[in-house]
Amino acid sequence: MLHICCGPCAVFPVEALRQEGFSVEGFWYNPNIHPLAEYRQRLESCRRMALLMRLSLHEDDVYGLQSYLEATFPSHTRRPERCAICYRLRLGRAAEAARESGLPYYTTTLLVSPYQNSELLATIGVEEGRRHGVEFLSRDFKQGFRAGRQKSREMGLYHQRYCGCIFSEAESQAGPGGRR
Repeated sequence: MLHICCGPCAVFPVEALRQEGFSVEGFWYNPNIHPLAEYRQRLESCRRMALLMRLSLHEDDVYGLQSYLEATFPSHTRRPERCAICYRLRLGRAAEAARESGLPYYTTTLLVSPYQNSELLATIGVEEGRRHGVEFLSRDFKQGFRAGRQKSREMGLYHQRYCGCIFSEAESQAGPGGRR
């Protein structure tokens, strides 16, 4: 089970996992994405990617701004704590979905982004995997970030300017230094 944060970030991990011999299924769950129009645009882009790459896509299609804010408050102003909570929300649900689908492994497209904390993702991924009885596949997909982004442009996928949460949106609008 591959947790997918967005279509462009999924391109390289899907290809890499398939080359390793895995039968990959995608999973969409991103309650952090704001505003609703952005959430819908990213989900539609993910669906397009799945169709073009012939990827089975499971969706937990919940616009979860309220639950995300409740989970991250009062850590919302501190990036490491806020991101850890967000990672745990999404990876926990992905691990649960993998178990529910009878899949022994799961991972995330967040590992392709040079803007995400891979070590923290791996730690939380392993913890959530143990909690839900599945194994987290920690992979360094970063080497394929640029190639995956280029291929996703060729596929006509939507490319966002921030990780998704309301706080990173504000940071991205603050200009260089404010962006993740």
